[in-house]
Amino acid sequence: MSAALGLGTYRVREVSLAALSAIEGGATWVDTAPAYQGGRAHRLLGRVLATHVEVKVSTKTGFFTAAQGRAAVAAGVLSEAQAAQGHNLGPAFVRWQTGQSLDDLGGRANVVFVHNPERVSRHPHVVRGTLRRAFTVLEEFRAAGRIGGYGVATWSGLDELFSVRDLLELAQQAAGSARHSLIAVQQPVSLIRDRPIRQALDGRGPLVQARAAGLMTFASAPLHGGELPEMVSPELAGLIRPGLSPAAACLLATASTPSLDVVLLSASGHQHWTEAVQATALPLDARRLREITDVLATP
Repeated sequence: MSAALGLGTYRVREVSLAALSAIEGGATWVDTAPAYQGGRAHRLLGRVLATHVEVKVSTKTGFFTAAQGRAAVAAGVLSEAQAAQGHNLGPAFVRWQTGQSLDDLGGRANVVFVHNPERVSRHPHVVRGTLRRAFTVLEEFRAAGRIGGYGVATWSGLDELFSVRDLLELAQQAAGSARHSLIAVQQPVSLIRDRPIRQALDGRGPLVQARAAGLMTFASAPLHGGELPEMVSPELAGLIRPGLSPAAACLLATASTPSLDVVLLSASGHQHWTEAVQATALPLDARRLREITDVLATP
């Protein structure tokens, strides 16, 4: 079974139209963040989500725009120096930003991801301490019934700074018991960032570990920011599945990854969304997916 398609709003042109196209195409998840679309994404999505209560939404905490930074300084949760950094995961800021996000999104978020904690430090113990403190704040939101749970959205953290097991331990520490509210992980998965695919095919790695622990797994950047289709030859697209465009073929490969629940696609229009749904309706079998990754690994 292919992973479900969700809308990722980082690179879409018009958030409202993209969300409506995705929802009409069957998307059950919309993923966003306070800083997306110059800080406008939440407010635009809030209007759409108000009339589509069946759609689940995930947002993030960490990055912020300059205007949001000034507001945080005025609220007393960031210093001027901290606001100049554009990213913060201190408890006071996580609490303030998450509250702001919920207001903009109409009071709901199924998941709040701690966004790129690797930005904090290259030292694992520093990052893990930051995560534990952020998790503690998000446990408070979950206990108050304001969010469905929380997760970690990372570009490289799972490669070098922490493991799924570490995240589970930190969540237990934050909750004070084994009944924590860590429910999801998000990381890039694509034919460029193919390590998670190869690991999952071997029955190991973060996706497999997260699934085994009962966490939802999300893939970001399945087309590597739009760069990947231009790098895929017609021959490789045909190897993945004859008749597919390079973009559709790349998306199918990611959606076929074992232990992956949701692929976040930044498709702006109805046509692109329809093509994506059709391309991923039938997943690749593990043997074909391994053959594809082997081809890409050949010097």
